[in-house]
Amino acid sequence: MASWTQPIETGDIPESGTSFDAIVVGGGPGGSSAAGYLAMAGKRVLLIEKGVWPRDKVCGDAVGGKSLSHVKALGVKETLEGTPHFRVNGILFSSPNGKEVRVPLPEEDVARLEAGYSLPREQFDHLLFDRVQHLVRENGGSVLQGADVTDVLFNDGNDPGDGSKDDRFASGVRLRIGGRKGDVLEYKASAIVGAAGYRCPVATALVVDTYNEVMVDRKHYCGGYREYWDGVKGCEENIGDIEIHFVDAIIPGYFWIFPLGNGRVNVGCGMVMHLMDKQSKKLKALQRDIIANHPQFKERFADASLVKGTAKGWQLPFGSPRKKQKLQPRRMAMRGAWLVGDAASLIDPFSGEGVGNALVTGEIAARHILEGKTPMEYQEEVWSALGKELTNSYRMQSLSRRSWLLNWFVGKAGKKPALQEMMTEMIASKEAQENLHSPWFMFKTLMF
Repeated sequence: MASWTQPIETGDIPESGTSFDAIVVGGGPGGSSAAGYLAMAGKRVLLIEKGVWPRDKVCGDAVGGKSLSHVKALGVKETLEGTPHFRVNGILFSSPNGKEVRVPLPEEDVARLEAGYSLPREQFDHLLFDRVQHLVRENGGSVLQGADVTDVLFNDGNDPGDGSKDDRFASGVRLRIGGRKGDVLEYKASAIVGAAGYRCPVATALVVDTYNEVMVDRKHYCGGYREYWDGVKGCEENIGDIEIHFVDAIIPGYFWIFPLGNGRVNVGCGMVMHLMDKQSKKLKALQRDIIANHPQFKERFADASLVKGTAKGWQLPFGSPRKKQKLQPRRMAMRGAWLVGDAASLIDPFSGEGVGNALVTGEIAARHILEGKTPMEYQEEVWSALGKELTNSYRMQSLSRRSWLLNWFVGKAGKKPALQEMMTEMIASKEAQENLHSPWFMFKTLMF
């Protein structure tokens, strides 16, 4: 049996009341990143994961190029490459009318194995968490699984109460381990990292309880649905393209086909939630209809088989900028607490990719904790690092709501190598993405 299907031994449970340098809530990529960087800096960390390994995480399963520097820095890259995976060398887009354009990733990145991978999150997260939990324990910290954080503790026991804003600071957590009738434990730290996804209890305590701000805006949230399939035609190799298809039934979302290697494929769809509310069909039904009846896909799935037990839905909190809001995409820090990844609402609004931004913000949060920087400095650096990319992606998402425009753009790109090259650079290069801020640049590229 493969190693990522085995339990992970994380050692003894520390005594209730124990103090740490930092507490990280959530053991996915963002939490593992923050905990790993803090541990490597010599900090005593408590890493808390609600699930018990092995555990699945519903996702598109793509790990983009921006992730790989952190995967390498945390000591996981070689281990990952020694396990089954799909190497991504391009992205295939299709428009509602069925036209396709392939965007190749930079050849040099593919050759260096730095273009990106696609592999199940159960596998990726297991490898990353296992490495990080060793780092944490080697540096005097502790790791908990099956631990449900129920409360964030404030002001060393002198909590001024909900809505107290800047008068409040995070100072610990209360959790239950062993289920509803399990033990209730408390731990203290001067730094709390919230990395437990879109339902992160640290995020709720920070955004909603402390500052009375909105955490879930359905205009900036997406519903996602995923299945695993075996035997989908065109997905037999272990290197190639991931596919993003704009299908009328789910615009302004998309239908994806992401190979994982060895013939297995992640198949899913997503749609902005406030537009989902207007649909008569749920995502599961929409996807089943696309697979069974859409002329572009029904033959590809004719001999394929659904992997039992893999159909799951989840929510994606986008990092799209909110109108008339000072902090973008929303508040993600307070005294004593930092949010990373999905907990900070940082999923790419166009591609749905979140692993890279989770790893990036995990490193930023760890560095800010080490350097004693302020919550506002964290807010500013995160948006400085990711804001242009997320804003551009939001613009692309907005454009994708119009079928005729998608048809025109993909058709244009299919005939124009210069536009394909621009799309490659947009995906691979932050510098090139800045060109999207220039309407004149886009006009020249599309029209001439």
